[in-house]
Amino acid sequence: MTQHVRSDCGMVECKKPTEMFEDNAACIDQLKDGYIKGDRIKHILPKSFFTHDLQKAGEVQVVQVRSSDNSADLFTKSLPTSTFRRLTHQIRVRRLDDLQ
Repeated sequence: MTQHVRSDCGMVECKKPTEMFEDNAACIDQLKDGYIKGDRIKHILPKSFFTHDLQKAGEVQVVQVRSSDNSADLFTKSLPTSTFRRLTHQIRVRRLDDLQ
């Protein structure tokens, strides 16, 4: 699927799987070992298992990242100033003053 998006956008196709960074160990275990069928997840919609299906097909590779290095936290959490600056630098966001 990811290759289809790349080709439609005119990007070079890549043969390696898309890396998905995750900081939740329980989520990574479920993706790698398969979802446990039980009473606690029986109400989850089947579309929620899409990521698991992509990983089984070899299109997505889940990589564990420490919570302190998770750049997605910039958009979802209130962070200390030092962490905020480090993560914005990590995703190459610069202040206008720094560019001149």
